[in-house]
Amino acid sequence: MNTLDDHQHDHEVGSRDATRDSTRTDDTRIGAVRPLISPALLLDEQPIPEAALQLVERTRREIGVLLRGQDDRLLVVVGPCSIHDHDQALQYAKLLRTEREALAKDLLLVMRVYFEKPRTTVGWKGYINDPRLDGSFHMNEGLRLARQLLLEITTLGVPAGTEFLDLLSPQYISDLIAWGAIGARTTESQSHRQLASGLSCPVGFKNGTDGSVKVAADAVLAASASHAFMGMTKMGQAAIFETRGNADCHVILRGGRQPNYDAASVAAAFGTLRDSGLREQVMIDFSHANSSKQYLRQIDAGQDVARQVTEGQSGICGVMLESHLQEGRQDLLPGMSRADLVPGVSITDACLGWSQTRPMLHLLAKAVQARRRRC
Repeated sequence: MNTLDDHQHDHEVGSRDATRDSTRTDDTRIGAVRPLISPALLLDEQPIPEAALQLVERTRREIGVLLRGQDDRLLVVVGPCSIHDHDQALQYAKLLRTEREALAKDLLLVMRVYFEKPRTTVGWKGYINDPRLDGSFHMNEGLRLARQLLLEITTLGVPAGTEFLDLLSPQYISDLIAWGAIGARTTESQSHRQLASGLSCPVGFKNGTDGSVKVAADAVLAASASHAFMGMTKMGQAAIFETRGNADCHVILRGGRQPNYDAASVAAAFGTLRDSGLREQVMIDFSHANSSKQYLRQIDAGQDVARQVTEGQSGICGVMLESHLQEGRQDLLPGMSRADLVPGVSITDACLGWSQTRPMLHLLAKAVQARRRRC
């Protein structure tokens, strides 16, 4: 009589077909693995209210119309280099809301709300990665805080733009993002081009760190096509995503070995875009290599671009500024707490202060008015 489990003839355990122990070759440099909240759970905890949903939808649509040349306003993405304090970000958003309403006929203002900071080597990686600023890496807390801030900013009536760096974080916050950017270090990344092809918002690709506009043009072409790639669903399940392609992508000039905001550089960029069969339009970042990492030079870049717009340059569709409540930057040193920091001053790239930003916004609005009169 046969038994259900005959131990004398059980060949499963220890057989040559069993799964081998791979601990000698797998995860040998992983120090710890901690649970990550699922996007669906966070969205259930912090749902988007109807007013914020309408603002995001409307702003995305308006940016798309602007990119197609059917709106002569200038898209302006302005705000801190990176977010590190909730209350200070809200204070900035309230100031920007006033200008957004006052300049709405000429500028489409979007607040720069960047949570992820790409680093050349090492350093603080942003509000999501390390919200306590102390190397504790409470990422679940960071995701909750980032989403809460976006909800509060959009509820104020200010649309938000951000850089997409991590490939999973969009599942947690992208429903609240009106405009997105892919940075110079990741514009060449196939994974980020695929991500952009499936994002629901317009996306700007920065030229390469060496100044190559062709790299960004290639990225726009790639993101406009459909792709299939592996990712994570809102429920936290691994899946294959098939995208339709993103028609609302564009190039951002951020400088390279030298600035590229001047008229000659803009014309050269148009030539590259024309050769690639793309619309001859660019957004110009006043910061980064276009300011040679000297934040006050953003004013020089802004004045030059405003002059080009005034003279009728319709191919400049938008600009970016790094701006905070107060000008400059400060170091986040080991052992420092948030209380040790000067309020309203960036802890990453140096920014213009609000007192310098507001006149720049009004100068750009006047440039758009002048361009409109010429057309």
